[in-house]
Amino acid sequence: MSSIAKTSVRTYLNYVNGQWVSSASGETFPVYDPSTEEVIAQVASSNAEDTDKAVKAARAAFDSGPWPATTAQDRGRILFRLAEKIRQNAAQLSELECRNTGKPIVEAEFDIADVATCFEYYGGLANKVTGNVNPVPANALSFTMREPIGVAGQIIPWNYPLLMAAWKLAPAIAAGCTCVLKPAEQTPLTALEFANWFEEAGLPPGVINIVNGFGETAGAAIVAHPHVDKIAFTGSAAVGKIIVKSAADTLKRVTLELGGKSPNIFFPDADWEAAVDGALFGVFINQGEVCSAGSRILVEKKIYPKFVEAMAEKAKRIKLGAPLERDTKMGPLVSKEQYDRVSSYLEVGKKEAKVAIGGGRPKQFGKGYYVEPTIFYDVQNSARIAREEIFGPVASVIPFDGESEAIRIANDTPYGLAAAVWTRDIYKAFRVVKSLRAGIIWVNHMQPTYVEAPWGGYKQSGFGRELGPWGLEEYLETKQVFVNLDEAPIAWY
Repeated sequence: MSSIAKTSVRTYLNYVNGQWVSSASGETFPVYDPSTEEVIAQVASSNAEDTDKAVKAARAAFDSGPWPATTAQDRGRILFRLAEKIRQNAAQLSELECRNTGKPIVEAEFDIADVATCFEYYGGLANKVTGNVNPVPANALSFTMREPIGVAGQIIPWNYPLLMAAWKLAPAIAAGCTCVLKPAEQTPLTALEFANWFEEAGLPPGVINIVNGFGETAGAAIVAHPHVDKIAFTGSAAVGKIIVKSAADTLKRVTLELGGKSPNIFFPDADWEAAVDGALFGVFINQGEVCSAGSRILVEKKIYPKFVEAMAEKAKRIKLGAPLERDTKMGPLVSKEQYDRVSSYLEVGKKEAKVAIGGGRPKQFGKGYYVEPTIFYDVQNSARIAREEIFGPVASVIPFDGESEAIRIANDTPYGLAAAVWTRDIYKAFRVVKSLRAGIIWVNHMQPTYVEAPWGGYKQSGFGRELGPWGLEEYLETKQVFVNLDEAPIAWY
């Protein structure tokens, strides 16, 4: 069982070597429903001792036992069975994700469906990994083999909890790695529920281990552990830099998917209704708690006043409400810490720019970490609200004069995760696409994400890629084998 009774609040344990175990200290920490501010669970609080047990279990499972003997087809079938379990329990997982994160239930349902799709995709890709024969002289044979990298430490964020776990676990399992997963301390519940089905899906003990806890304790211990071969992290650039420094001591492979301040660029010839919708969706989906949020909305001066007005008018229709209500379009932020952070940026924004709509806490909610969808205009790209990742429903609308200035402003950021351009002129679109320094560019859309396509950024938005065959590559080593077919000795000496 993933939990034990503790009055009316469930207590979730760590999952190590196929067993549910308490933390070494016996300590727990609370997990909240951000819409009510009530404690909905207690979770084992792990330290370096707990992490060491999980890493040792993963190391043993990788080095011996049944897992190294599994074929690619075996691993594919396991991934398909995990996807089936997700689909069979989608309603339960969606509700739990909704309650734990505060995101609207309709969005949580989309997320859980994407989790299943991710496992299915990598289930199909598991047996598509191939090597190469290399051109060498006729008296020799050279070929490459692809092998799993080893034990993967995976640290996931709180905004898309189970989906981000899937993005990391599925390719690792397809490759033949073993894993130590640390969910975000704010939102660990769906990953822990998911672990209930590992054994039934055919995963041997130790292949996936889950330790709960805080970044500075459990997370840091995973990154520093000498028996962890790879780190995959999604989170802030500040923490990403700490991880790189720590991983350097043992030269671990590292994949970082970090923050962004993504430009969403609108030219006058764009489809008007689609553009206004795209501007709002790009920044307000998931309460703006999205690393690729199009929070810098760049609008050509010819249409700037009208565009800001249209955005503000349409934003009035966004229904804030209880996450489990099906007509809710925006729920609360994930935690009090995030609420306080976003609220502080709202005060900064009021000094740096003008407010078109929002700017505070909605009055109808007595409890919950709710923030109004907020649009600032007459924003300079040098403003803090335009340069720093806020991770909330806060849009900065910036005017530009012509294509070259749009490109200059868009690229004037330390980040480079995503960008979007809206125009009916395909030649202009491709000129802008080629000039933008970002890992993901959308044309006449914002935020579509598919498991088949790579995800990752330029500059301080990280390095490496997730999803698609690129995501699988991150968990594979390449071994070159040379076979001498000449019976004659080397005769060098």
